[in-house]
Amino acid sequence: MIKLVIINHVVNQTVLVKIKARKAVDISSFRPMRLLLLLLLLGFPVLAQVDFVGEWAPRFHEDQAERIPGPEIGDYLGIPLNDALRLRADSWDADLQTLPERQCIPHPATYSFRGPATLRISKEVDPVTQDVVSYTIYGTFGRATRVIWMDGRPRPSEHVAHTWAGFSTGKWEGGVLTVETTHLKAGYIRRNGVIHSDLATMTEHFIRHDDYLNIVTLVQDPVYLTEPFIRTTDFVSDLNQHQGATPCDVTIEAVRPQGAVPHHLPGTNPFLNEFATRHGLPPEAARGGAETMYPEYKSKLKNPPAGAATSNPSYAWNSGSAVHDGRDRENSEIEVLPVRGNVYMIVAGPRNITVSVGPEGVLLVDTSLASWTDKVIAAIQKLSSRPIRYIISTSADGDHIGGNATLAKLGKPIGAGGAGSQLFAEIADADPRAEVFAHVNVLSRMTKPGAGQAPAAAWPTTTYFSDTKNLFFNDEAVQLIHQPAAHTDGDSMVFFRRSDVLSTGDVFDTTGYPVINLAQGGGIQGIIDGLNRIIEITIPAAQQEGGTMVIPGHGRLCDQADVVEYRDMVTIIRDRVQDMINNGRTPEEVKMSRPTRDYDGRYGSTDGPWTTDMFVEAVYKSLLSTRQHTSSP
Repeated sequence: MIKLVIINHVVNQTVLVKIKARKAVDISSFRPMRLLLLLLLLGFPVLAQVDFVGEWAPRFHEDQAERIPGPEIGDYLGIPLNDALRLRADSWDADLQTLPERQCIPHPATYSFRGPATLRISKEVDPVTQDVVSYTIYGTFGRATRVIWMDGRPRPSEHVAHTWAGFSTGKWEGGVLTVETTHLKAGYIRRNGVIHSDLATMTEHFIRHDDYLNIVTLVQDPVYLTEPFIRTTDFVSDLNQHQGATPCDVTIEAVRPQGAVPHHLPGTNPFLNEFATRHGLPPEAARGGAETMYPEYKSKLKNPPAGAATSNPSYAWNSGSAVHDGRDRENSEIEVLPVRGNVYMIVAGPRNITVSVGPEGVLLVDTSLASWTDKVIAAIQKLSSRPIRYIISTSADGDHIGGNATLAKLGKPIGAGGAGSQLFAEIADADPRAEVFAHVNVLSRMTKPGAGQAPAAAWPTTTYFSDTKNLFFNDEAVQLIHQPAAHTDGDSMVFFRRSDVLSTGDVFDTTGYPVINLAQGGGIQGIIDGLNRIIEITIPAAQQEGGTMVIPGHGRLCDQADVVEYRDMVTIIRDRVQDMINNGRTPEEVKMSRPTRDYDGRYGSTDGPWTTDMFVEAVYKSLLSTRQHTSSP
């Protein structure tokens, strides 16, 4: 059974119909000439690769109000969003765009064709075969420049950095170019707080009819959308057009406390009903959702179900959520990613090791679990044949120091080694080994008698107690930065200044909510301070992308924009919990209200070593402790 995709070309308007489950056309019995005639009658090009190269100007007959002045607050019409995204959009404040770290964020690929901007499409051709290797789409008005690869190359690792353009591959389906895009940063699909997560993917169909180009996009997001979000955008060929550069310069647009993140607490956004009221719409229809996209919904409006939403949401919403847990890859293989300069990222299951290699040897930031040590050693030996000189432990957690003893024993100090190295070599009855650096509080944890005491061979040999400690290794400055009261009271971040790479330990974790170890001096405000410090250290390249690269304790490679997204999330949750504390809510009441519900689909977990409830309780206790401390005489 061969199923046809029938595309009816109409000037300025394209209707895409995929005949799948409902109806299929069996063409296996057609003779060749009859089949050709059928395809011609359907307006379907036969094996035609249409040329898209040129300058294209937008047409705004579709969705002009959304694309030019911008959508209104609370306008979720036509979007198959779930309750989590609805709350996130309700909480959105336009002032968020005035933050210096957000001003230069471009239109992501999921939205880039919607703005009032022009396009230039060019192509790269193999000089021997003349096959098209790639198309490049450049656009003004803050668009992320995109490359669509046509040469069949594989998709990159899930651990590489995401971009605003994503990673796109294309193939011809008759006269239609179909493009699949992954590796997207979190970005908006409507400019009023309706976003997609960094787990979203996109399918596009590029269709040319004479001088008209129609682009059909389908965005899928397991975190925030219940169905694919489909829309079309039109362009017309413009031979007189010229694309100019659109640089962005950051400025101070509003004065606010450092680290403040504008947002509305649940139930406090006063603007949500204005859209429905102004246009005479039922409030529940304006709230969007998949069912509002279909004709049958009109009959439901005549008899709305009891309890239909007609006002702003409150803290009481308590439905279920998806679970995304990045810590379940213990059986995966080691993966090594080049980051920049001397620095590599070794992915050992759900945790990362940062490696610097060069003429002086090898430096490691963290060593993962002891069970991964053999694989880690094999990965390091592929990068360098020189000895391990330094190990930096970002905390005392077992999944960060588990390989310390073995890896340090394999290493050699530079020269005769420091006094600490010699001292601990004697204690461990071994030859001089690699130096192990950590904040003094990490040594205190690892040497404390009891079940959590680490073997002496794993202990730090050199500690620091100040804000920073500096090294110079492999021809670059390496700075250890203490971040107090964050994940624990001994957290270190490591900045490779020449390579321009920052390794954060568990201050930053893209796989879940931050782990706050209250028993070891951690706290929610320390986490937020640490995230803001990362933002201060990092400098993005053009369009708020690239520049200083960030290696989190867990998760994929990042840049500043990813940290900003995570910082905003943690800050908003802190503010919600603080508001409930101020209103006398108990820890159980706070957990029952689920103040994290719009982020649970991306970062939440209902089981494992660190659940969403554990995170919320830690935030509550941390804030309550700070409040009691500041109010005491």
